[in-house]
Amino acid sequence: MRILMLNNEFPPLGGGTGTVNRALLKCFARVPGLEIDLITSALGKSAQEETFTDNIRIFKVPVRNKNIHHSSNRELIAYFIRGFFLSLNLHRERRFDLCFAWSAVPAGGIALLLWRLFRLRYLVRVCGPDIPGFERRYRTIYALLCPVIRAIWRGAEGVVAKSNVELEMIRTLDNTTNVSLIHNGVDLSTFKPGDAVPDSGPLRLLCVGRLIERKGQHHLIDAMKRLTDEGIDVTLDLVGTGDARLTNETQVNKLGLNGRVRLLGYVPREEMACHYAAAHVFVLPSYNEGMSVALLEAMASGLPVIVTPTGGTAELVDPGVNGFIFDWADVNSLTGYLRRLALDRSIIRRMGAASQLRVASFTWSAAAERYLEMFKQIGRYSSNSVPHLKAEADTKSS
Repeated sequence: MRILMLNNEFPPLGGGTGTVNRALLKCFARVPGLEIDLITSALGKSAQEETFTDNIRIFKVPVRNKNIHHSSNRELIAYFIRGFFLSLNLHRERRFDLCFAWSAVPAGGIALLLWRLFRLRYLVRVCGPDIPGFERRYRTIYALLCPVIRAIWRGAEGVVAKSNVELEMIRTLDNTTNVSLIHNGVDLSTFKPGDAVPDSGPLRLLCVGRLIERKGQHHLIDAMKRLTDEGIDVTLDLVGTGDARLTNETQVNKLGLNGRVRLLGYVPREEMACHYAAAHVFVLPSYNEGMSVALLEAMASGLPVIVTPTGGTAELVDPGVNGFIFDWADVNSLTGYLRRLALDRSIIRRMGAASQLRVASFTWSAAAERYLEMFKQIGRYSSNSVPHLKAEADTKSS
């Protein structure tokens, strides 16, 4: 089976969608008879071609990106145009059996055109901001794109959501869409607990995510100020970068939290496990998520989690068992939960163990098996045409 994949982001470009794409490619590399060509964006001004494995090729089209963590509208349009023409050439050369778009915009637009030109069936995996209403800063754009997004969903053989929240949002917008649920995964061999949490010393908090208003890091910084004013010894590492970095830095300086709050910026994937292992508590104060890969990694690392009631929360967090849930912008509740953990470290150890147990079934191999089943159905192949993943531990994915 030959599959064309379309994703405008792939590490080191982009965020969670690219990370998931790479993790699943590592699983798909173990499947005999499966060939994949991925078209993504180049880091730089020149087109690039890479061999990921013997059965997977990656083609990178130049979009003249300005920010490796966020694509501008111009860059998305550039990917759409260049990706479409490259897709035409590759399809004429190889004749793909199906197309897998990693978002409705812009990848799904290319997939829809290929369907109309060649009747190439396609699958769309929803990226959170693809769903009208998900991202507050895109309200005006949603009004223009909503008809296009619905057309892309309706033309697809299947649409994949990562969490029950995403699934319900899609069905509310268009109940004719054929939507399935496939959770994200985590590499359990890479993300493991660190040393036992001590009874004294600073409480080490960790937040991983793009520095944008939706992620809510500014609320966590406010909570840090309240805790330190109470004399509670606490530190915070913010991993990630984005449009709100300067605003966050200004807030930290204004509140006198220099030395307590560190903005670490971009951290390479191969170094992330060490940051989780060094932390005591993971906090994600986000307005909206699909299913956060960072949350899964934190849980696999044995951390209690404090999160908002967004995508993935219902599946991953049991309040009082492996973490706490607070409403977005509710700094009072967030501060209260952090205070409780700072004053009773036994709760941290108990909840951390519960997190690790809860996430044990969320592996990349399990997710890849679900996708393979969809590939077989969409490609109209017999059950023997695309075999299941070879039985082995989830040690090669990340």
